[in-house]
Amino acid sequence: MSYIAIIAAVLVLLNTYPLLVSQNLVFRSKESSMAGSVKVVESSLSGLQKLTEENVLQALNGLENSGVSCVVVTDSTGQVLYDTREGDNNIRGEYASYDEITQALQGNDAFSCSYDSTAFFSRGAAPVVFRSQIIGAVYACEYDTIQAKLLQSFQGNLARLSVLVAVLVAVLSVLLSRMFTGQISELLQAIRKVREGAYSHRAAVKGSDEIAQIATEFNSLTDRLQTTENARRRFVSDASHELKTPLSGIRLLTDSILQTENMDAATTREFVQDIGQEAERLSRITENLLRLTRLDSEAVEEPYPVAVSPVLERAVRMLTMVAREKEISLSYETDARAVVLATEDDIHQVIYNLVENGIKYSGAMGFVHANLHVEDDTVILDVEDNGIGIPDEDMEHIFERFYRVDKMRSRSVGGTGLGLSIVQDTVRQRGGIITVGHRRAGSGTVFTVRLPLAKAEE
Repeated sequence: MSYIAIIAAVLVLLNTYPLLVSQNLVFRSKESSMAGSVKVVESSLSGLQKLTEENVLQALNGLENSGVSCVVVTDSTGQVLYDTREGDNNIRGEYASYDEITQALQGNDAFSCSYDSTAFFSRGAAPVVFRSQIIGAVYACEYDTIQAKLLQSFQGNLARLSVLVAVLVAVLSVLLSRMFTGQISELLQAIRKVREGAYSHRAAVKGSDEIAQIATEFNSLTDRLQTTENARRRFVSDASHELKTPLSGIRLLTDSILQTENMDAATTREFVQDIGQEAERLSRITENLLRLTRLDSEAVEEPYPVAVSPVLERAVRMLTMVAREKEISLSYETDARAVVLATEDDIHQVIYNLVENGIKYSGAMGFVHANLHVEDDTVILDVEDNGIGIPDEDMEHIFERFYRVDKMRSRSVGGTGLGLSIVQDTVRQRGGIITVGHRRAGSGTVFTVRLPLAKAEE
């Protein structure tokens, strides 16, 4: 409607402004020609001392009208002495009351022009002066139908052109409106379906205009929503399953204690110890879930410069006893220049999880080696082991939550499937990346963490 209103305003302007300009041009032309005609008559009478019917007729005898319709001459009192009109229009001997003659007798040149859609009626008058005395007035008029017909023809052409433009605008408006409303309706329908939970639905809007671009962005957003929803459902399912397993074990053990009469103390102590282990596992899963929730909500602490070497030494020291129990060699190399913008807890979580993960999946007489060094503006931490390794088909899923290559082995060593997810999310929050690959020589795995080196001013 706004588009049509603008076009209508343009059409109205097209049908008024050119006509007004044309009328003004004709008015100016008439004023100029009328002033010339009046001046010719006035010049013919300028030598007379007094105007009478006889001397005016004699002075104007043989004078052409110069294209005007009538010429009227009055004396100083306004009585008509000469009138070229015939019939009832001739007012010779009467007193003229025309405004133009009145203004001329007052010593002023006068002109007026009107248009009534059929003709231009222009009138002009000038005083006749003898020795600075006004002795009469000259009045001329013209009734022009030719210019009026030309203007009417011009007006008709504009009207026909306006009608044609209006029809084209109406047709284009209907077509564009249907096209746009159809695209918008399709997009709105897609939004409603996605809002109702149909994340697989896509908006089928073709073209390359702005609405099609919005539809493309909407489809991209829907893809992300579907991916997020699938991940959420899988996460809830996996979390429920992981929490259910230790809870089921605790319930089974407690039921066994309660339903078994006269259970000996050693068996009861063994069952209670198993309950404690399941409770500890449940606590680890809950703590990891809370940490992932904080990472997902980006509720992280403000970073500050952290020297990585002391954190690495402390994490290795804490895991030394675990490695000795499994007869695994644990070693590391440090670089004092390694300083990153993070928190000490973040760096400890990353190092501890990676080193502990290597110890868990390395057999007896194996080794885990951590190498911390600086290359250019990057702090690099390599954690290498010669354990069971990771199959190629599982490499791209290793950082997914609750994903485990060997579920039975993971549960036997106390894994929850969340450690590597926490490591990856933590590294990303601090502007770094983590990759995983096979060892160059023999079996095993290498995890590589890259974090930006803190600048001196930081």
